[in-house]
Amino acid sequence: MNSGIGKRSDCGLPRRTTNTECILVVDENPTNVKLVSYVLELEGYRVLTASDAEETQEIMKYCQPNLILMDIALPGIDGLTLTRQLKADARTQHIIVVALTAFAMKGDERKAVDAGCDGYITKPIDTRSLGYVIAEFLAGGQTRNPAEKMKNSSLLKPLNPPDSARRVN
Repeated sequence: MNSGIGKRSDCGLPRRTTNTECILVVDENPTNVKLVSYVLELEGYRVLTASDAEETQEIMKYCQPNLILMDIALPGIDGLTLTRQLKADARTQHIIVVALTAFAMKGDERKAVDAGCDGYITKPIDTRSLGYVIAEFLAGGQTRNPAEKMKNSSLLKPLNPPDSARRVN
């Protein structure tokens, strides 16, 4: 069986799994980046990371991920402004952008949607459901709220997932 270890991904980075989907995690907090990256890598995703908008823009010159987990509160150019820029660019507008944020007030989700985010996940993340939620976003999510679909699944009920993830359309 070929594990894919040591092969090059389309981004030119060593591939750790056989999954072809690449996730870019944009967050200035190294602890958050490490946790989210670890969980997603365990789920089989290739993970790239950036700590600010400038680093994200540099990565986007060479690689376009399938999905971006975007912290809203980035230093310098904030995550909502960066999302607007990505959605305004024909080369990147197709990329799924999901706000990953500690901002959980009622109006914060609307701001993310208005900026072009395709979904919204609040921190702290539920590590047990993150992989499933990401898979739902990548699959086009048959529901506005992937966590709600997961909650209704008989196989996954023991996890008691949070209502922290929402797909917006």
